[in-house]
Amino acid sequence: MLKDTVSDFLHYLQIERGLSENTLISYKRDLTQYINYLSKVELKSDWATVHRNDIIAFLQMLKDAGKSAASIARYTSSIRSFHQFLIREQLVQQDASLHIESPRKERKLPDVLSEKDIDSLLSISGEKPLELRNKAMLELLYATGLRVSEMINLKVSDLHLTMGFVQCVGKGNKERIVPLGDIAIKSLEEYIRKGRSILGKNNKDGNVLFLNQHGRPLTRQGFWKILKANANRAGIQKKITPHTLRHSFATHLLENGADLRVVQEMLGHVDISTTQIYTHVTKTRLKDIYTAYHPRA
Repeated sequence: MLKDTVSDFLHYLQIERGLSENTLISYKRDLTQYINYLSKVELKSDWATVHRNDIIAFLQMLKDAGKSAASIARYTSSIRSFHQFLIREQLVQQDASLHIESPRKERKLPDVLSEKDIDSLLSISGEKPLELRNKAMLELLYATGLRVSEMINLKVSDLHLTMGFVQCVGKGNKERIVPLGDIAIKSLEEYIRKGRSILGKNNKDGNVLFLNQHGRPLTRQGFWKILKANANRAGIQKKITPHTLRHSFATHLLENGADLRVVQEMLGHVDISTTQIYTHVTKTRLKDIYTAYHPRA
């Protein structure tokens, strides 16, 4: 029976590969639907009679049912792993899933803020230590495109404000140097001089750049709350995440004529195809502007 073999496969995944309960549930859900199709539509009762065209027909059925490319790619992966198990257990002679390609996942365009929204978000006034810190953090993220994890791990010694750049360690423990603009430099200088000097009085790790009100290093969750509070203050209706400033940084640079390779280097992307997503954003924004303002659009 087809279903009995799937039970053996799930047992193999659990015992020999040590997969989590959630992963096993995902495999079971995908393969149950696959088996139902084979038995009820293709009238199969033996794995030896299942061929490549049967799998292709099943995946096409999923597509016709409106499944996303990401979902179909997951089904394909489950089916491929299962058919490799059938070969391993010598239940079939040929792998019916061989050379079946997963559909390319749709790349969702990142959300970006307009320059007007950025101005509203960054218009933080006040001389209190936390206000100076928040201003410095947001200015730094928009000026450099740093990831939040990179920002909260910065040391004071990573800043080279006189020379106008910041050093950071990104993914893969790779170090990069990113230039700073005048406004970000001024905000950082004021925070270090008037804000951090007060917040850091009880700080045992004396070199961490951004501190919370207790003098301890700021966390990702702490920054997330700060960002949401300032987005509400600025009246920004669009959904905003810590990565939104990074997306906005890259998009605005490209919109104003920056070279793609330079943006790639500043973002710390290993592959330029990762950076190219922002060229699609700029084209989409140009089309929206054209549609909104051209009399014959």
